[in-house]
Amino acid sequence: MFALVVRFDIRDAQSAVRFDELTEQAVEHIRAKEPGTLVYAAHKVDGEPLARVFYEVYADDQAFQAHEAARHVIAFHAAKDPLLVSHRVEFLSPTTATGLPT
Repeated sequence: MFALVVRFDIRDAQSAVRFDELTEQAVEHIRAKEPGTLVYAAHKVDGEPLARVFYEVYADDQAFQAHEAARHVIAFHAAKDPLLVSHRVEFLSPTTATGLPT
């Protein structure tokens, strides 16, 4: 199992609305088609209306690779990229938690 956190900084308010729409659509596909994606949680950042943070947990590297190769994820990336100023990915190695499989 491994996890990652992604922070997205969005261009403007109109782009943020579109980003949220795209995210909602992508999460529906992820929920329905990716059994190895254990957690895929999108968050708004308090006090930063143009920032979003995703927390993602995968059963293993193979599940993450399947996620990245999925058509719905590729389409999400292509559609969201023009809406962004920047993004940052941090890969995590869970050590202790509640609510995650051990």
